Amino acid sequence: MSEQQQAIDKALKTKAPKDVVLAFLYNTDKSRVAIASEKLVAEDAIYTSLNFNNPELKQIEPWAGTSTGRDVYIYTFSNVGTYWTIDDFQITDILAEDETVAVFGQFTYTSVYAKRTFTSPFSIKAIVKDGLITYFQFMEDTYASAASFRVSGEWTIQQNADPKLNFTVSETTAN
Repeated sequence: MSEQQQAIDKALKTKAPKDVVLAFLYNTDKSRVAIASEKLVAEDAIYTSLNFNNPELKQIEPWAGTSTGRDVYIYTFSNVGTYWTIDDFQITDILAEDETVAVFGQFTYTSVYAKRTFTSPFSIKAIVKDGLITYFQFMEDTYASAASFRVSGEWTIQQNADPKLNFTVSETTAN
């Protein structure tokens, strides 16, 4: 039996929030996320990815924002595995208190088409009730993840009332 399946079996047996979240995270690759979601995610679970509602970011990362339903989990994690190669994913800390689980770590992804690699910290807040994830909020360095798709262009930045202090950020100035 695989380590991923063992994690699911343990979560189904204990229903402990920490076990449920870990089992889900161990099974988020494209080939397993549907199975994990069916067993570990409530049918009406809420998923908040990166922000509550940002239409511009949603154009870049279509799963961004808040959505409801088990299928959102499958859609999100399947697409992550389509848009990026997952080079590394490390959980450094996991804390659980009652139904709430907090997970911290870092990951390194490479965009499939632009071939840009980035490393980001991540944090997750999850709520588990009766052995099922009912809420999942995933936060990361959204600027780095979106920029991994950049193939050209620049932004003019104004952080100050004085427009003379404006500057541009582009592929060549980012390094």
